[in-house]
Amino acid sequence: MHAKSSAPRSSRRTAIVLWSIQGLLALVFGFAGSMKLVMPIDMLVAQMPVPLPGAFVQFIGCCEVLGALGLRLPGLVRIQPRLTPLAAACLVIIMTGATVITLIGGLGAAALVPLVLGLLAACVAYGRWQVAPQLRSAQRSVLQPAS
Repeated sequence: MHAKSSAPRSSRRTAIVLWSIQGLLALVFGFAGSMKLVMPIDMLVAQMPVPLPGAFVQFIGCCEVLGALGLRLPGLVRIQPRLTPLAAACLVIIMTGATVITLIGGLGAAALVPLVLGLLAACVAYGRWQVAPQLRSAQRSVLQPAS
């Protein structure tokens, strides 16, 4: 009986950890993406370790903002929760590119930031896809008895 009671507690703990990571990533990507969208292009390109076209950097900013929304909104409104691991996986791709660009620019220590963010996004993608998927509200009401 003890094993039965620990399973819901560990799945609840996993869900809390995933929500916390999702919240942190949503804040980081929302801020970074919005800064890429509101800063003047010449200032934005000047901050890049490797010269990139301004429109491409703004496109990445747009993707980061959408990724931030995708990390939180599907779980909050319980509509299309499968979009959360998809958003996280797309952010992994963006952070892989950011890590490579930072390394090419010769900023080895600075490459740790996008590397860690990418690893956290990978944890969310895997966690929400395999370990603790979010359920739609209709599925939740059928699977869980009313309290």
